[in-house]
Amino acid sequence: MSSPSSPRKVLIVDDHPVVRRGLRALIDAEPDLVVCGEVSAEHEARAAIRTLAPDVVLVDISLAEGDGINLVRDAHAHHPTLPLLVLSMHDEAIYAERLLAVGAAGYVMKQAEPAQFLQALRTVLKGETYRSEALRQRQDAASSEPAGELVPLSTRELQVIGLIGRGISSREIADRLSVSVKTVESHRLAIKAKRHLATNAQLVQYAIQWHAASTNGTA
Repeated sequence: MSSPSSPRKVLIVDDHPVVRRGLRALIDAEPDLVVCGEVSAEHEARAAIRTLAPDVVLVDISLAEGDGINLVRDAHAHHPTLPLLVLSMHDEAIYAERLLAVGAAGYVMKQAEPAQFLQALRTVLKGETYRSEALRQRQDAASSEPAGELVPLSTRELQVIGLIGRGISSREIADRLSVSVKTVESHRLAIKAKRHLATNAQLVQYAIQWHAASTNGTA
């Protein structure tokens, strides 16, 4: 970990080189922050956390290899004091509470202004939890509003439907999530039942539409 007088070290975990470059430029311009490394895959992130000892990790949900939700869950289990800030294009209405529940210290959308992102980063570095104003308002109103369409889906089902929506096969989904194909098929059946979808074709179409909506922040 960094000393109190030295810049706080940030590890970037994102599968888009352009995004990583932009984040590095933004972070390195701040006198109290410095990027100590950047990786694109889950297994690379695990190794980087061990070898680079960052003060905070920026994590995207969709990675080149592996899965950001698994990374947050496992990294929090092994490094409970390490802040994990999720920075994603996926709609916080669907993912934020789930990521916070498995160990994330905060969730910020990639569409956020740089000042909001830096505020989120410094908030989690202080040991606090970061939630956007929109998320706080949504949580405050949750008790009096109907549950969102995807609330009944489990975290694993959300992972599966997101990968289906990206055109990934059951075999590859199984490999990415380190589960059996049979388990993936069970999740597919559960999603169809919860969403009242009769066929695999309907499931795929639903997943494509859901993925497009969630990554545009309109789900």
